Amino acid sequence: MAQSSFFVRVSEDLPSVEDCNDFVADSSCGAITSFVGVTRDTFDGKRVAKLSYEGYVPMAEKELLRLCNDACSKYDVKRIAAVHILGDCPVGKPSVILACSSPHRRDALHCIEFLIDELKARVPIWKREVYEGDEDSVWKENIEWKEGKPRRVMVLEDTSS
Repeated sequence: MAQSSFFVRVSEDLPSVEDCNDFVADSSCGAITSFVGVTRDTFDGKRVAKLSYEGYVPMAEKELLRLCNDACSKYDVKRIAAVHILGDCPVGKPSVILACSSPHRRDALHCIEFLIDELKARVPIWKREVYEGDEDSVWKENIEWKEGKPRRVMVLEDTSS
């Protein structure tokens, strides 16, 4: 699919959800689906002050473009927006916005699920969770990774043994 069908950005300034949805809008499509990941205020009983993201922009944007192409080969989608913040992201603010348009809802919904799972597994962006009070922070490994290796998401693990 043509690069003009993709809006990819990794930067300290995110466009709005509305900007992303406007980009993906296409008169041939009956569905626009979006996902907005925001910083939550607690994790494991600790108060989260912010998330802080680091990444290598050229590599991250190149991988996001590859991810958009992969999504288009799997699903009938016309346009995709995939943007991720770098730097600090306060509680309640978006860190990632994904949007796509498709003639039908099912492909749009599945495409967004694919995009967020694969983004977390493949794109070189690292997250540090900063907690209130004690200046403590933790670098977080995405659930899509286990021991430094990508793994499938949403797979029931056999815990009987």
